[in-house]
Amino acid sequence: MDSIQLNIKQVLGFLQEEEILNQAPHATACNQALHDGSREGSDFLGWVDLPSSITEEVFREIEDAATVLRTRCDAVVVVGIGGSYLGARAVIDALSSSFDWLQDGHARKNPVILYAGNNIGEDYLYELTDWLKEREFGIINISKSGTTTEPAIAFRLLKDQLESRVGKEEARQRIVAITDAAKGALRSLATTEGYKTFVIPDNVGGRYSVLTPVGLLPIAVAGIDIRKLVQGAVEIEKATAPSVSFDYNLPAIYAVIRNLLYRQGKKIEILVNYHPKLHFLAEWWKQLYGESEGKDNLGIFPAAVDFTTDLHSMGQWIQEGERTIFETVISVKSPNKKVQIPYDERDLDGLNFLKDRRVDEVNKMAELGTRIAHVDGDVPNLLIELPELNEKYIGQLIYFFEKACGISGYLLGINPFNQPGVEAYKKNMFALLEKPGYEAETKAIKQRI
Repeated sequence: MDSIQLNIKQVLGFLQEEEILNQAPHATACNQALHDGSREGSDFLGWVDLPSSITEEVFREIEDAATVLRTRCDAVVVVGIGGSYLGARAVIDALSSSFDWLQDGHARKNPVILYAGNNIGEDYLYELTDWLKEREFGIINISKSGTTTEPAIAFRLLKDQLESRVGKEEARQRIVAITDAAKGALRSLATTEGYKTFVIPDNVGGRYSVLTPVGLLPIAVAGIDIRKLVQGAVEIEKATAPSVSFDYNLPAIYAVIRNLLYRQGKKIEILVNYHPKLHFLAEWWKQLYGESEGKDNLGIFPAAVDFTTDLHSMGQWIQEGERTIFETVISVKSPNKKVQIPYDERDLDGLNFLKDRRVDEVNKMAELGTRIAHVDGDVPNLLIELPELNEKYIGQLIYFFEKACGISGYLLGINPFNQPGVEAYKKNMFALLEKPGYEAETKAIKQRI
């Protein structure tokens, strides 16, 4: 197996194979629309052929900027929210040591990657800036406009701290701005201060931006091979071209199945992993599907669990709760490390029957047993298998989910590339904060509280 695989066997008890195949013409037309821009959202399709369009020059520029930060910094703070940080964090967490951040600067090969601007937690920002007081740190500030509240607050605090500590000239060498090509507050600041900059493409939305500098620069700073990551994505890009038959187009099959289950009343999709490193991959997936499909009073609700951990908290509900759910399980065939269970003479825990067996074998049997139990409990299961956790297969998985999301949104009959609903809370927040220009909204909302 040299590629990710989609196993649908544990869905066929809920859907007939003929039902899936009958949707082939619709899915093929949706896939074609992603390539020819013939449907809504055509101005945000830059991600479709993005992997294969990244040039050697782009790779080198990103790698050179990463080298500067890696050389000067013990820590790099990625400032961004939503798609401006989730994709990078998904890849970095999946492909880094779980405890690398606990090592001191001499033992650690790469800067520790930290995140800010994804919340407005005062304690979090205090603790972050306090920890950075004695560290050599840099900043990657990611924002199209430079005025989004959460990252703008974080960047103002971090920029002030960095300049106060090392001076403006050195701070300029440690700050990279990833922003609009020509306009916006961050572009203006970067031009004035002379920061190294990268462009967020106009035709790539934030949740699809992990394979742009938005994701690739932080990933490269973390010491991960961005070329292998992109190559994996290129392989799935080619494998899902409009000329590829529906029978072999795995993202199209996945998109069709989830939409057919939705019509059956399966309103919630739970993304399941059995590998702790994939937690933030699921967080990125939740944004990708939630923001793309949740509109016009439609859309599958994307949820996620970490098994076996959450079997001891959410397992009961999944097994016997309301039958409005289905699961997509991400399984990693081979772990990168080996741990065997030792023999214990007293055997008080009763585990000697597992002597010399690998921990992963136990994990795999938990996975298989859970999938069978959930199917028996009327929970359809799709299975996505990765040969192992490395750059290539994570790159494949990213593009798999992106392509499937675009097809799925079109099958649902919505524009999967806008997000009008995310502005509602911002308008209320600005009115409550009495931001200039919101006087009428402030007056109106104060009458409601």
